[in-house]
Amino acid sequence: MEMRGGGGLGVAAGGVVDVNTALREALKTALIHGGLVRGIRAAAKAVDKRQAHLCALASNCNDPMQVRLAEHQINLIKVDANKKLGEWVGLCKIDSEGKPRKVVGCSCVVVKDYGKESQAKDVIEEYFKCKK
Repeated sequence: MEMRGGGGLGVAAGGVVDVNTALREALKTALIHGGLVRGIRAAAKAVDKRQAHLCALASNCNDPMQVRLAEHQINLIKVDANKKLGEWVGLCKIDSEGKPRKVVGCSCVVVKDYGKESQAKDVIEEYFKCKK
């Protein structure tokens, strides 16, 4: 039986994972475990209820609600484009070759529950410790 796809973290030989790869894996795990909120309005509600651990915001988002996200001092990571963020959180179709098709953009994603302990979660937490 042949295993295909990106089941691992994409860890280099030295064991170092960059923040974007770790974020992608953490979002995938949270999606599987039902701890992900997609969209700016739903994200703002989760942040207001103090349920959010992490927020990923697309840089090309200019919604006035993002100010509300910033005032709660939540861990915030900017992603290059909303299409990329949408692909990471499963807002796309996967074709027979494993390539994403019909990607829907997503302006904001909030992680309410990481699902399980992982190296990706540790890398993200270490990133925020160093950032402060």
